[in-house]
Amino acid sequence: MPDKPIKIYGLLFVSALFFTSKVFAETNISMLWKAGTAQVVITPGENLWMAGYAARNQPSEGKIHDLYAKALVLEDSYGSRSVLVTSDLLGFTADLSNRIRKELASLLDLTKAQIILNASHTHSGPVLSGALVDIYPIDKEEWDRIERYTQTLEKKIIDLVIEAALNLEPVSIYAANGTARFLVNRRNNPEQKIEYQSELKGPSDYSVPVLKVVKKSGDIKAIIFGHACHPVVLTGYQWAGDYPGFAQLELEKLYPGTTALFFQGAGADQNPMPRRTIPLARQHGITLAAAVDRVLHEKMKSLPSSLKTAYKEIDLPLVPISEKELAGIIQEKEGYPKQWALRMLEERRKGITPLNTYPYPIQIWNLGGLPLFSLGGELVVDYALNFKQKYGYESFVLGYSNDVMAYIPTVRILNEGGYEGADSQMVYGMPGLWSSEIETLIFKGVDELAEKVDIQRR
Repeated sequence: MPDKPIKIYGLLFVSALFFTSKVFAETNISMLWKAGTAQVVITPGENLWMAGYAARNQPSEGKIHDLYAKALVLEDSYGSRSVLVTSDLLGFTADLSNRIRKELASLLDLTKAQIILNASHTHSGPVLSGALVDIYPIDKEEWDRIERYTQTLEKKIIDLVIEAALNLEPVSIYAANGTARFLVNRRNNPEQKIEYQSELKGPSDYSVPVLKVVKKSGDIKAIIFGHACHPVVLTGYQWAGDYPGFAQLELEKLYPGTTALFFQGAGADQNPMPRRTIPLARQHGITLAAAVDRVLHEKMKSLPSSLKTAYKEIDLPLVPISEKELAGIIQEKEGYPKQWALRMLEERRKGITPLNTYPYPIQIWNLGGLPLFSLGGELVVDYALNFKQKYGYESFVLGYSNDVMAYIPTVRILNEGGYEGADSQMVYGMPGLWSSEIETLIFKGVDELAEKVDIQRR
């Protein structure tokens, strides 16, 4: 938790600033947006286990570049506020996310609807407390180090948002979409054959959504951009933000004094290809930065200063695996599937009832008429394509937000099986597969929230 005595002056200032803004807005609703930004290095100070690849067999060894968490605080002409946190992490757990959002609610009077905690999903970041418990041979001492890092990370992110809130200034905000095409649907295009294929198969979302936040001086204060693609170019043991990290570094080099924030989209079944070298990670990052830079120099839509936010958690049904099936996995498998099955079976023998539903977070912002959809878990691309077809192709879609608990497949992928449809549930420690109701329930929940924030179907 942040050091409240030290921060009390700053927090009082933030509260007074927000109150004054609301009063002023009542008499001058034409005032501009306000925005504040901040960033902090979150690179572990020691070698820890890295999150993302089950094949890793040791902790990290040094870094390619630092990991960051970054915050953007927005306030509209009516005093409504929102916070976007982006991070070079595999994903926030529910426990960590809930603690951060609860503290921000206390300190800055924010609801869950107003806060998005997005992870880039880099596979070259640290394991966090309570995550990936069946994958790696981590002993108690190493888990203790991971727990200490997670506590430090939590405090850094809370302080980061407070710092951004203290830096609010009048801005204009613009939006547009660019394009980048280094991503490939990995379920339909095997990596080992990619250089010989003359055409790609399967759905993908090539859009590069961009927000430009501009100061009164005309200088760019912040660049917020995303892409729906797994950050899995790098497979080694050095800390790095993967291609999103290189893209942010490139944009901040092109625009000195600007904060570049990357958010991950619905890229659960999308990989950058080719991959597996540092030069390729840099190439894809520079390619993405070039796509953003092009958008910044072309006409972008000016967003009116109006913000509406909505959030809910829906109970997604799970179908637990039977004890007989667990016994079969233990007999036939090795590695994390066996470790997961052993833990599941042990819990049942202790009388622990497996979850039959999971509280899944969905969230929508209406940013001056721009729909921004934010969903938890590893969201496959079909969801983004559906939202855009319904609500407009200019829509922004974020996965990996607020809680990364599992892959979020469509019914088609669930029926097809494979890693995204079945095996990944063991990686995340879930007690079973998602029910076939998953797709219908998510679409229904999103439609209900869209209505609440006045986002209309096209």
